[in-house]
Amino acid sequence: QVQLVESGGGLVQAGGSLRLSCAASGNIFSFNVMGWYRQAPGKQRELVATINTSGSTNYADSVKGRFTISRDNAKNTVYLQMNSLEPEDTAVYYCNLRVITILYWGQGTQVTVSS
Repeated sequence: QVQLVESGGGLVQAGGSLRLSCAASGNIFSFNVMGWYRQAPGKQRELVATINTSGSTNYADSVKGRFTISRDNAKNTVYLQMNSLEPEDTAVYYCNLRVITILYWGQGTQVTVSS
């Protein structure tokens, strides 16, 4: 079993920054993909960014240039640095880990951006 615990969410004014962290524990395969997804009220959960064990990343178009995903393989931790936050970024942010076809999810952390 894999457990994911997110932290770093909160309330921030438009233009501000937040840094999310997600620590994975348990029986983690050596190669995996970790990422961040978000879900706003009335919307489906959407991909924000992912990063694999080798450091290859991908981002949603809406966050390119503003968000940066990174990871510490030794700590099995993934980070999301969010800059220039906009009210549209308000959502519950979920950490995700994928091993082949097996998916694990954290409980989510609320990010609220005020205008």
